[in-house]
Amino acid sequence: MRRQGLAIDRRTLIAAAATAPWLASPVARAAEPDLSALASLTGDVRPIDATERAARLAKAQALMRQHGMRAVLIEPGASLVYFTGVRWGRSERLTAAVLPVEGEPLIVTPFFEEPSVRETLAISAEVRVWQEDQSPSALIADWLRARRLAGGTIGIEETARFFAADGLARALPSSRTVSANPVVRGCRGIKSTAEIALMQKAADITIAAYRWVWPRVAAGMSPADISGLMRAATTRLGGVHEFALVLIGEAAAYPHGTRTPQRVGDGQIVLMDCGCSVEGYQSDISRTFVFGAASAEQRRVWDHVASGQRIAFAAARIGVAAGSVDDAVRRHYAALGYGPDYRLPGLSHRTGHGIGLDGHEPANLVRGEATPLAAGMCFSNEPGLYLPGKFGVRLEDCFHMTDAGPKWFSEPSASIDAPLG
Repeated sequence: MRRQGLAIDRRTLIAAAATAPWLASPVARAAEPDLSALASLTGDVRPIDATERAARLAKAQALMRQHGMRAVLIEPGASLVYFTGVRWGRSERLTAAVLPVEGEPLIVTPFFEEPSVRETLAISAEVRVWQEDQSPSALIADWLRARRLAGGTIGIEETARFFAADGLARALPSSRTVSANPVVRGCRGIKSTAEIALMQKAADITIAAYRWVWPRVAAGMSPADISGLMRAATTRLGGVHEFALVLIGEAAAYPHGTRTPQRVGDGQIVLMDCGCSVEGYQSDISRTFVFGAASAEQRRVWDHVASGQRIAFAAARIGVAAGSVDDAVRRHYAALGYGPDYRLPGLSHRTGHGIGLDGHEPANLVRGEATPLAAGMCFSNEPGLYLPGKFGVRLEDCFHMTDAGPKWFSEPSASIDAPLG
């Protein structure tokens, strides 16, 4: 969001808070935690197995045939993990997967990276390497020609960088490149039972960490102090800490905060937006409470957000457009005097986003989103209200769609006085 002309990036703020030496704070050091009461919750976790990965490839190939694609190119990131298990970073040296419409996938990587790439490869695939003086795009093109897959339509996963897509297009001038969204989104958008179980575990860990951190928030603490506690608890509970955004007082009026120094004080709003991952699958949960006694206005706005969250949940029904959930919330808020639309004071962002291996995935609960809700889709539900110059309230819990309607991963807050039930 923007304040005083400065663009504030959520990840930048979270990273800055996470790297701060929270134990160096006298307040945090005085309340240095004893984590011995916390134990890992991940003993029963079951990673995605070979049978499920095979089913993902089969579904992708069926969607390729349906949409006339001969192959799909995927760079490192969540989609590469989803289809191959390979966890790798992006650089100027291309590592990628090619999913063909039939047969085993191809993994392409620099020669000297092959042993490391194979460490997380979880499917049967052909691995081809390229040397520093060779073109990985030419290698992919040769592989496609040998399988008689060249000359047709090649899908490009939406996050692939231009040089990867352009290089393949140049190496295969007779082929046409298109968005692979009908294939990749068609697979990743509907979570399996195993995926939902991992997301449930991530949510359970985040809630358990919140329960441990909340009573330890003390006067004088900074956002870095509190986020450090959340990181420590999450890790002890077995989650991979992803983020812990903490906004205090007026900073909570700006959804992703400000760079203005903040300290916990009596009567101040504390907004926490935190998440972790289990086997790569993420949670995203926000809680807002008041340190000390809440004012009448704080209570009123908190109750309005809680009602907005309930309305969004009730509006999420199989077959309705995702955007209709956002519409229902905005109608309610407008009747309460907020907005209208995205204006402030009010709800300046979408009601929710998809979630899974990425913290934010399509589709979104936002005006105009026509994607129909279907069983297996997962979303955040976070219709916050923001009052510039005063404070903001965000309550966020995620849910997944079932044939009978939405089901919470985490139960919403009971009240401003009992944010964790």
